[in-house]
Amino acid sequence: MRHEYLPPQRRSRLTRRGRLALFLGTLLGLGLGAAVLIPLLPTQPPPEKPRQLLIPEGWRAPQVYAAVDRELKLPAGSTKAAARTSGLALPAEAKGNPEGFLFPATYPVTAKSTPATLLTFMVRTANQKLATRAVTDGGKAHGMTPYQTATLASIIEAEADSPADMGKVARVVHNRLARSMPLQMDSTLNYALNRTTVDTTLADTRIDHPFNTYERQGLPPTPIDNPGLRAMAAAVAPTPGDWLFFVTVKPGDTRFSATYEEHKKHVAEFNRLRAAAGTPPRARAGPPPAEPPRPGR
Repeated sequence: MRHEYLPPQRRSRLTRRGRLALFLGTLLGLGLGAAVLIPLLPTQPPPEKPRQLLIPEGWRAPQVYAAVDRELKLPAGSTKAAARTSGLALPAEAKGNPEGFLFPATYPVTAKSTPATLLTFMVRTANQKLATRAVTDGGKAHGMTPYQTATLASIIEAEADSPADMGKVARVVHNRLARSMPLQMDSTLNYALNRTTVDTTLADTRIDHPFNTYERQGLPPTPIDNPGLRAMAAAVAPTPGDWLFFVTVKPGDTRFSATYEEHKKHVAEFNRLRAAAGTPPRARAGPPPAEPPRPGR
């Protein structure tokens, strides 16, 4: 038998692919299925399912900060600190305060989420809503900047008993602003005093505070909560009417009045219902006729 000598440089060499094919062929020849190779191939981890963070309409900034801290399992105050250092895209009027621009919505949360990313998402969403054509054009028609629209919307969010009342509450505010009347909104006092109540005393209305709209005319210096799109829309497209007052007599029953005398009757009914329920009458139903009228709540 003849043996031909091959120089070393011409000897056949299996490539990596060839070795793999030979290995697979050997396994198949032994009757082993391809399934045995699956653990040997690289695998991708399943995609992370985002958690959901709900920010309701009307929450104040401290409530939003606390919710983010809880969701991300961070020490209390972490998100508040991030709000000061995250370079949020806020209007110059805000002076770095994101109140009014932490848009209420449901946000996805993953392992990569941080206070800065969530706050940025919220502020970006608020800016997008305020930049919609209807809100922008309506604000301009009333001579309001986007920041003023957010401020007015925050009052509407706090004062309206239901979405159906938002347009009417907005009209009361616009009518009072047009007449250079103090807004006299309990919600702004509640913000100043860091509380939520329908009981406003005479002493409350006399506090020296920028958010005391009983003593100071015009809108408060900042939003008092974070309004949703319906409140923003109502702020720039109020329901037509001549109302200057309103009071929520009972849940689902808000009475709007054009005269102070009519408003006093509604407040009296509100107090009667409170007394019947064992709750003391409201400490301050309204100002005497000699004082500027108030809308009440």
